[in-house]
Amino acid sequence: MITIGFDLDMTLIDSRPGIRAVYEQIVTESGATIDTDLVVSRLGPPVEWELAQWMPATDVDRWADRYRELYPVIALDLVEALPGAHGALEAARRRGRTILITAKHGPNARLHLDRLGLEVDEVFGRAWREGKADVLRAQGATTYVGDHVHDMEAAGLAGAFGIGVTTGPCSDDELLASGAGLVLASLEELPEWLAHRR
Repeated sequence: MITIGFDLDMTLIDSRPGIRAVYEQIVTESGATIDTDLVVSRLGPPVEWELAQWMPATDVDRWADRYRELYPVIALDLVEALPGAHGALEAARRRGRTILITAKHGPNARLHLDRLGLEVDEVFGRAWREGKADVLRAQGATTYVGDHVHDMEAAGLAGAFGIGVTTGPCSDDELLASGAGLVLASLEELPEWLAHRR
């Protein structure tokens, strides 16, 4: 049985409205100056990385914890599945096992999946770059689908086939340059590709 991995933010879901709203609340509570439009234009890295761009290092962990606390209260109802997400997961599950590997806090990722009816076999949260590669290797994944150059780098490090989608911040050229074996405009194109893959 093959294992196919998926990223979450801007691959399966458009999380920008929810993430923006949580950061706006962080601004209100912390007094930090955060350009929320810039934040949601470059989703991919973990919240600690993003917060470190806007506040002293000594404050990052506290506000990252607060972000994860606020997230299910503020973000969930603002986030929708991207076109093709349900069909892509269904097609992948017909071929084998599906796993979600995301930099997002795992329980919050699971809340999105449950609310939107997106079915995967297992969720791995708080993984980024090499961390995603570690999960892909440990799970024996043959393929990883994501929107970010770091997703494609992780696939390459793990010896998995990287499929990039241009629904996030990275262009097709950037995804190909970072190791993608295939780039799709959206997940709507994935079922046909899977159907013809041996």
